[in-house]
Amino acid sequence: MPDRVRTPDVVIVSARRTPIATRSRAFARLGLEDLAAPVLRRALSDAEAAIGSTLVPADVVLGNCRGPGGNPARIAALAAGLGVDVPGATIDRQCGSGLAAVLDAVRAIQAGDDRPRLAGGVESASTAPTRSIGGKIYERAPFAPSGWPDPDMLEAAQALAHADGITRERQDAHAARSHRRARAAHDAGRFDHEIVTLSGVFADDSIRWDERLLARLRPQFPEGTVTAGTSTRISDGAAVVAVIPRPMRGRAPGLVVRGQAVVGCDPALPGIGAAPAVQAALASAGASIAGVAAFEIVEAFAAQSLAVLSRLGLEDDDPRVCADGGALALGHPWGASGAVSLVRLFSRLVRAGAPAGTLGVAAASVGGGMGVAAVVEVVR
Repeated sequence: MPDRVRTPDVVIVSARRTPIATRSRAFARLGLEDLAAPVLRRALSDAEAAIGSTLVPADVVLGNCRGPGGNPARIAALAAGLGVDVPGATIDRQCGSGLAAVLDAVRAIQAGDDRPRLAGGVESASTAPTRSIGGKIYERAPFAPSGWPDPDMLEAAQALAHADGITRERQDAHAARSHRRARAAHDAGRFDHEIVTLSGVFADDSIRWDERLLARLRPQFPEGTVTAGTSTRISDGAAVVAVIPRPMRGRAPGLVVRGQAVVGCDPALPGIGAAPAVQAALASAGASIAGVAAFEIVEAFAAQSLAVLSRLGLEDDDPRVCADGGALALGHPWGASGAVSLVRLFSRLVRAGAPAGTLGVAAASVGGGMGVAAVVEVVR
């Protein structure tokens, strides 16, 4: 059997995001391009400073879920002033869109096009258009065809809590831990160097400063266990990374993408999708759970997050997982959240000085029954 052909190394050399703002609050009047363009510019300028050379992106690839269509990535590229020659592509893998977009950009370089790219995700839940079919307004498009399970995400989280026996107490504790870690990170300034100030906003707005409120919230369903406090907030935001072929990086530190996976799972329990995706990505990287120093797994719901951790053999309070808080504390701009996970890994590993060879994992579960994950390694 012939030796496996080694794909070229692709390196993330910069990573930026907006603050994450709860829907209809600070970014209520900002469209997709208003959110994405400043972050595209900053990620590009950071990358140029890191490698000491001007970069012309071959493409801008952004994840987005809720429209308004018209290829937001191309619109954002033009709004960012990248030039008419820089194209754009928009990816929809729901909550995994931002991470999937980065992996698409990585694969293009691995396939032989050795030009740099900007990739990530953007979501403006505040300005998402009202949609209808035959005059009937609908909240979301189907995640599965007729005859298949197609639960709303809140219903799916409750079903998963029931299926796995995840108690209200565990969920409350998980959410409280996420907020506590996010508060500590905010106070220590660990978000400062990844955030691009936008419209005078320089911090995420949904971090709870009084955890006692969590215990007072009523379940979302009769005799259920999922509450508003153990569900992430619908949010606006954008996140972008710059990816380049390894020979272009010079001495710039960054994250090499070592493994990746997109998988399917039962659409009745879509919240578990991150678990098999992580396992597949680790297998493709030749790595193990024990060898990973940092995990960023999108926390759409505490029940969903706990179910994923259990399937990966991780403890509820594993210090490697969302060490500075996750989406339960920071918010969940659907199409951007997967890319936010990569930005957070960049801060936790590259900005924080982790040694070369340190591994990190970013992952998200996806509506309709999918999961997406990436394994990255620090290079210096």
